[in-house]
Amino acid sequence: MPSECQLFGTLGCHLCEVAEAELMPLVEHGLMVELVDIAESEAHHETYGLRIPVLRRADTGAELDWPFDTDQVVLFLSD
Repeated sequence: MPSECQLFGTLGCHLCEVAEAELMPLVEHGLMVELVDIAESEAHHETYGLRIPVLRRADTGAELDWPFDTDQVVLFLSD
């Protein structure tokens, strides 16, 4: 499993908060998650504006769109 990924979202996004909660058990086991606010980048907003939250692997660039749960994230990260 990679040790680092990014979660694209934005402030005030309820689904983004739920996604963060799904990731917390993995964070407690060593997964590093960088929270990326798409409002801070026009390019990120164009790419992810209609898809957030999106989890992106730092090692491969593979992306997992919402909805996902912890088990799905584990499978995504183990590929």
